Parts: sequence; structure tokens; C-alpha cells
Amino acid sequence: QVQLVESGGGLVQPGGSLRLSCAASGRILSINFMGWYRQAPGKQRELVAGVTTGGSTNYADSVKGRFTISRDNAKNTVYLQMNSLKPEDTADYYCNAAVMTTAPVRSREVWGQGTLVTVSS
Repeated sequence: QVQLVESGGGLVQPGGSLRLSCAASGRILSINFMGWYRQAPGKQRELVAGVTTGGSTNYADSVKGRFTISRDNAKNTVYLQMNSLKPEDTADYYCNAAVMTTAPVRSREVWGQGTLVTVSS
């Protein structure tokens, strides 16, 4: 069993910054992809940013230049540094990981419980 625990959400003014963290724990053999998705009220969940084990990253066009994703493979943790936040960034942010588990060895997609980011003055 694998769990993702997120932290770092909250209320911030437009132009401000927040840093989200997501730590994976459990029967982990390896983690390939780790990423952040978000879902605003009335909208579909969308990929914000992702990073592979090798460090390759991709970003949604709406956050390029403002958000930075990074990961610490030794800690099985992924981070999302969000700068120059805008009201339209308000959403529930979910951590996602493609995990190879142990005992039994299998590939699983795992989601965190979500953390709310609110950008408002």
C-alpha cells in the first residue's frame, strides 16, 4: 500500500507565493512520474506540472514561468513552488505518482487527498 500526503496549501494574496509538498510512503520499489494536478470548481482536473525520475519536467502553459516542480528521489517527495499567483490559480491541488510497489511487484497510480490553494485579496 502506498500513500501520498500533501501539505502547503492555504490562502495567499495575488502576486504571492506558496510551496506545496507531497511525500510518498509505503511499499515503494520505485517512482517514475510524480506530478501535480488541480481542479477548480466546475472545471475538469488538469495537469499543472510533472517530473520524471530523471528530472524531465513539463508544465501547463498557464503556469510556465511562474511554477517550478522539483523532486527529492531519496525522500520520495515532490514539490511545487508557485510564484506570482493569480486568482485563477485557485483550486484543489492533487499530487499524483506512478509507483512500482513491492510485495507484490506491480505498477500503481496513486493520488493524494488534495490541498486547497486560494488566491484572493
